[in-house]
Amino acid sequence: MNAANETSHTGLSPQRPPGKRRGSAAVRRQNAWMLHVMVLPAAVFTFIFAYIPMFGIMMAFQNYKPRLGFLRSEWVGLEHFRYMLQNDYFLRIISNTLFFACIKIALNLLVPFVFALLLNEVRKSFVKRSVQTLVYLPHFLSWVILAGILIDVLSQTGIVNRFLGMFGIEPIFFLGEGNWFRFTVIVSDVWKEFGFSTIVFLAALAGVNPSLYEAAEVDGAGRWKQTVHVTIPALMPILVVVATLALGGVLNANFDQIFNLYNPLVYDKADIIDTFVYREGLLSGQFSFATAVGLFKSFISLVLIIVSYTLAYRFANYRIF
Repeated sequence: MNAANETSHTGLSPQRPPGKRRGSAAVRRQNAWMLHVMVLPAAVFTFIFAYIPMFGIMMAFQNYKPRLGFLRSEWVGLEHFRYMLQNDYFLRIISNTLFFACIKIALNLLVPFVFALLLNEVRKSFVKRSVQTLVYLPHFLSWVILAGILIDVLSQTGIVNRFLGMFGIEPIFFLGEGNWFRFTVIVSDVWKEFGFSTIVFLAALAGVNPSLYEAAEVDGAGRWKQTVHVTIPALMPILVVVATLALGGVLNANFDQIFNLYNPLVYDKADIIDTFVYREGLLSGQFSFATAVGLFKSFISLVLIIVSYTLAYRFANYRIF
């Protein structure tokens, strides 16, 4: 009792036995070891499928022949890169890739942003959850399945053209005419992804302080002014983050979608870098040239990713490392 009173008077807590401190450190080391073991399969998987294949980058600087292998194939330096940059068709596929990617990025930011604002105004939770579920579902369907559906629905004898025929409109070749193909690709991609992308903005809205709306209402602001002066400013930081991070994928125009929908009739308007690399490398056997094109894309993407993370940190204070 005297020792306890002495401790309370001095304001000092009794020291823990040294064995307990050592035990806590041992537990922390054991937990860290277990966490490293959990990460190990992912690290091994990444090393095997992401780092080991990088050895094949040397094909971009060779006239690679499978029978000769990497070590005996003729070394040509930057010849494939010079041919790539002088190729008019390569410039066309760069243009196609940027067209698809930029419009998709813009719409996949704008549509979820607006939809989140509209869904935030729904007061009945049952209706809100039902709508959320319906718009999320397409994201979980693969483009193999959706492409089959779209090919049937948008064919010249499909349900869409039959419906248009009821109004005397001639059948539209959605997947066989370049401009209509572009329209179909962009609309279908936005339809598939906007519901899932809305999650980010709804999560940001969930963190808005309700007292801000109460203060705005006390000042006489209606729902529209509350949206303009409270909701939209609250979403702007996450919008900036998503937009800047999307910059790193500006050369990715969704290979799965294009590959499953396009055909030779629309190559001039639909061919992108990834589909071009697939055809040149795997179908035509131009391994070195296809590797050079893929390496060029990877280098530009790396630069864009670095720029996007720098912008995200500068304008939205977002950082990973």
